[in-house]
Amino acid sequence: MSTLPAKPADPGPMNRVVPPNPKQAAFVVLGFTALMYLIELIDVALPVHLDRWGIVARSWSGLDGVIWAPLLHGGWGHLFSNTLPVLLFGFLAMAGGLGQWIAVTVTIWLVSGLGVWLTAPSGVITVGASGIAFGWLAFLLVRGIFNKSLKQLAVAFVLFLYWGSTLLGVLPGDPGISWQGHLFGALAGVLTAWLTSRATRVKAAANPTLPELPA
Repeated sequence: MSTLPAKPADPGPMNRVVPPNPKQAAFVVLGFTALMYLIELIDVALPVHLDRWGIVARSWSGLDGVIWAPLLHGGWGHLFSNTLPVLLFGFLAMAGGLGQWIAVTVTIWLVSGLGVWLTAPSGVITVGASGIAFGWLAFLLVRGIFNKSLKQLAVAFVLFLYWGSTLLGVLPGDPGISWQGHLFGALAGVLTAWLTSRATRVKAAANPTLPELPA
């Protein structure tokens, strides 16, 4: 019988701070961002007034805006302000892999949108990706707590130092900004951080990994 030195362990999604496949993650978030720019370009160039497809609170005809709103923006300035958060937070949120990221993003997307539909002022159309960006940020800020990961907590600390003040956007303020989308997006981010941590622990307990010992 003999043993070999163990290979460096994969930190796993509960301790990882960057995506396991950075090129894939970059391609996904850049593709998502490019889609938003393409839609805005079409909206401005034609114009076709795509913003009308946003969320209209408590209107059945505006409920499908939950799907389209994050892809639509009220002008280039609005889109520019969301670009860096989408790129950075979206990339870092993929540390658990593409499958987990899709589940997290879909949950934030729907919870944020439905929250806006239920609570936003009547007769107002809400568009923009900031609800998803707030959800990703909240996910990144609290995942280290649920995962008990010092690395993830360190990343959260850096993000909070730079972006912490933006969390005030979950409170009522500027009537031209959807604090409802920010609030429900952030709540969904916390929820998904807890759910993914729990799911990962269950999976790890069901499939323990052991070092290989050749005979």
